[in-house]
Amino acid sequence: MGKIIIDDIFGKALIDYQTDNFTENITTYSSVAGKDIMELSWLFRTFHEMPLIEQTALKLCKGSVLDIGCGAGGHSLYLQDKHIKTKAIDISNGAIETCNKRGVKNASVQDFWEIKNEKFDTILALMNGTGLCGKLENLENFLNHLKSLLHQNGQIIMDSSDIIYMYQDDFGDIQLPNDQNYYGEVQFEFEYKNQFSKKFNWLFLDFNKLKFYANKMGLHCELIKEGYHYDYLAKLTLIK
Repeated sequence: MGKIIIDDIFGKALIDYQTDNFTENITTYSSVAGKDIMELSWLFRTFHEMPLIEQTALKLCKGSVLDIGCGAGGHSLYLQDKHIKTKAIDISNGAIETCNKRGVKNASVQDFWEIKNEKFDTILALMNGTGLCGKLENLENFLNHLKSLLHQNGQIIMDSSDIIYMYQDDFGDIQLPNDQNYYGEVQFEFEYKNQFSKKFNWLFLDFNKLKFYANKMGLHCELIKEGYHYDYLAKLTLIK
């Protein structure tokens, strides 16, 4: 019997956890790290349980905020409690249902790429926000679309990781694959309760490359904070 593929496996897992039907975590399979576990409890973390990078990002938010790929809504809930006007979006129906059950006031199923004629003071893209563009070849369009959604004095708050360490051998030497693809391009697949997601592309981006492409697209890119394991937080603003 072949794999059972469903469209919103991530959302199904979130709803189960939110409604006390938790029995297992999501299993992830990636082209770089192989098999791993995504703990559902981590997706429901409070502000005080968040890594310092996420806490810093939330403290930087101001004005009207667009929370892209909001997941279970933890970031939006924090901002909402701070009386910051926030719009939370995700392509997962289950994620938005979970957000609504948790009390996020303005959450909707929406594809970031389809937002038009709206402007925000802060665009928030956390939990490896660069992943949303999938591949490096999409990065310019991704940044350009983000830019089109910013008010003149707006900011994009985004995190990512440089996963070059995944290609380091026991002697500390870097052994990159022979193909011509950027090493941060990863393909993922999720498994939950014997069902699978479709395979999807996710981009981990080193800061220097983000800065290069941001500048190319008319955005100033500032390194705000570095994490403990090759992760970082960046702020992008319009070059005036």
